[in-house]
Amino acid sequence: MIDLKLLRECPDDVRAGIAKKRNDCDLDTVLAVDEERRKLIAEVETLRSRQKAANIEMAGLPKGSPEFLEKVKELKIVSAEIKEQDSKLKELDLAWNEHYLSVPNLPDASVPEGSDESGNVEIKQWGDIPEKQSYHIPHYELDWLDRILDFKRGTKVTGAGFPFFVGDGARLARSLVSFFLDQANEAGIQEVAVPYFVNAASATATGQLPDKEGQMYQTVEDELYAIPTAEVPLTNFLRDEILPESDLPIYRCAYSACFRREAGSYGKDVRGLNRVHQFDKVEILKWVKPETSFEELESLREYAESLLQALGLPYRALLMCGGDMGFSQTKQYDLEVWAVGQQKWLEVSSCSNFESFQSRRARIRYRDSETGKNEFVHTLNGSGLAVPRVFVALLENGLQADGSVKLPEALHSYMGKDRIDCS
Repeated sequence: MIDLKLLRECPDDVRAGIAKKRNDCDLDTVLAVDEERRKLIAEVETLRSRQKAANIEMAGLPKGSPEFLEKVKELKIVSAEIKEQDSKLKELDLAWNEHYLSVPNLPDASVPEGSDESGNVEIKQWGDIPEKQSYHIPHYELDWLDRILDFKRGTKVTGAGFPFFVGDGARLARSLVSFFLDQANEAGIQEVAVPYFVNAASATATGQLPDKEGQMYQTVEDELYAIPTAEVPLTNFLRDEILPESDLPIYRCAYSACFRREAGSYGKDVRGLNRVHQFDKVEILKWVKPETSFEELESLREYAESLLQALGLPYRALLMCGGDMGFSQTKQYDLEVWAVGQQKWLEVSSCSNFESFQSRRARIRYRDSETGKNEFVHTLNGSGLAVPRVFVALLENGLQADGSVKLPEALHSYMGKDRIDCS
């Protein structure tokens, strides 16, 4: 959540940030509910002061005296008013919390204007775009694809968007996860194995709730949510904690399966592995001091880029415009790989700075060694990397004239061979 002081004292700045994000948050209502709640709190505090004063006065009066009995009547009236106002305040607190959580994080000044993906700015492109040959086709048109990816049986067993990875397909997916984790460990990023389900408090802390509730799978009886990314449990690992300043920065990574409903997805853009409801991903997370967070964002992006470079996959880095950023991000980069068969860019990583937006929700702070005050950390995360579209790019870009797929050298030791040959 954004700083409440900023919301109250600089509403025009908040309004401008919401507009830049093209978010539909009704700030007027948020501010009106806040004002109503503050007035009611003041009224309750005044009533409690009257109640306290009356009790003190009663203590000095003879019991049964007219003055004493008058104070008894006054206390009954004040107590009834307090009870009534407290009830109203509880309802208003719930309304306020809902409205406060609807305010998105504000974009940094460096974020470009734009209403959709057309406003994103390409800041870098790496690698040679392979020239399309006659044998370069989309992965979902490979006549042998069902030997490594079984969509039909996945649909039978679970539903659309839950494919089986079979044989070399399963091995390649596992190899990618192992490669990503090994690279993270070599970079000094501590590995964590995370739960795949979280409670509502955890999902709220990272901004998935209430913003993306419709995209999340959830259990009814236990009120748990299947994680859309390891970011959620990993961020909440330090929820409600005050860290020594000397512990920062903290870098962690986690592999997980990710679950996203993405209702309404259809058409050619979701064919094959382009968009599925369950997929594997390695997530990188940072908890840092505020003054370093934007430098940390650049290093996070560069780290994710290094993985694509090691795999020899041509990619581009995009600075996301306000209208194409997520609800919780203050600045975001996306990395997209080129898939020669489809002749299109596919997103494989998002690297984001949330500043204190998540840490305020999660109450993750550190104790400043100079002031002794508790300050909110800044959180960042990035995909390092998501498996499905990297898998797609390896298939399409590595496809040879004989129907085999040449694998990058970085994966040879993991796969135990230099190519996949199902032809």
